[in-house]
Amino acid sequence: MDSLIKTPSFAPKKQKLTDYSRLETLVENRSRFNLPHFELNLFETHQKSEKVHLTFDTLTITSMIRGKKVMKPFEKIHFETIENQKQAFDYLPGESVIVPANEKMIIDFPEADEKNPTQCLAIAIDNEKVKGILDTLNQQFPKLITPQNKNGSWTIENPNYHLKNNIELKNVIDRITHISLGKDSAKNMLADLALQELLIRIMQTQACNLVFNEYKKYSSQNRFAFVIEYVENHLEEQITVEKLSKLACMSESNFYKAFKREFGITPVDYILKQRINRAKKLLSDVKLSITDVCYKVGFNSLSYFSSLFKKYANQSPSEFRKSIFGK
Repeated sequence: MDSLIKTPSFAPKKQKLTDYSRLETLVENRSRFNLPHFELNLFETHQKSEKVHLTFDTLTITSMIRGKKVMKPFEKIHFETIENQKQAFDYLPGESVIVPANEKMIIDFPEADEKNPTQCLAIAIDNEKVKGILDTLNQQFPKLITPQNKNGSWTIENPNYHLKNNIELKNVIDRITHISLGKDSAKNMLADLALQELLIRIMQTQACNLVFNEYKKYSSQNRFAFVIEYVENHLEEQITVEKLSKLACMSESNFYKAFKREFGITPVDYILKQRINRAKKLLSDVKLSITDVCYKVGFNSLSYFSSLFKKYANQSPSEFRKSIFGK
């Protein structure tokens, strides 16, 4: 089945953002909640389908709740006579996809049925509101100038549009949903604040994906990527913010603030998380004791290591090791 979803520009409260008349047999339930600067849509798809075209006129942030979609971004060339389809990807619960204005997507619903509907939410944001938030951030909290961001500006225009939700991003999406469904007298004000945080968290998550996951590619161009590469290569050693700030050629206070503003996490928290991630990999080696793992990831105290591991992994090192081997 080949269908089309096309949304008009962001509109007053009573006007629909999306015309789903051609999807009546696919989308059995749609709940729409209008607020001054965005519209929250909750969708359930109850039937397997293919090649459903999606286009929004406004920036739209979607998040999967249940089931699976296969997303296929594509571009048109030769005056729209030939469609050059880009690589498809699976879209799963715990992930978000940013759909820029006028970006066309093709969607398959390979697993949807009446007993197992695909559920997704979409937050369509007023283009002028997005611009206003970005302008405010650029004026009051300018970012560092880098080869990837030559203007040192906050921007949603980033190739990292398919994101795994971190806890901060998940929390703000949950909060926007709760506010939209609620009846608080300050609902509009709360929604506006949450919307600003959502855009900031999206941009921070994009920056994390770019720098944390591809630091080797950018370490010679980006001071943060250079710092991340150092951290990854020296996790077993003592690493201080003072040392990292010198590597970044910044003062300690400016480095700390810039790092947190860019990625939504402090340098210290990043180091601890990476040490715990490394510890998880080492715990799969039965030749290493938990004490060995503790020292190999830069901790001098087994009790401190164990408490931090439980904080970040929700289980003790010994429990984690048992879960790997099933005993």
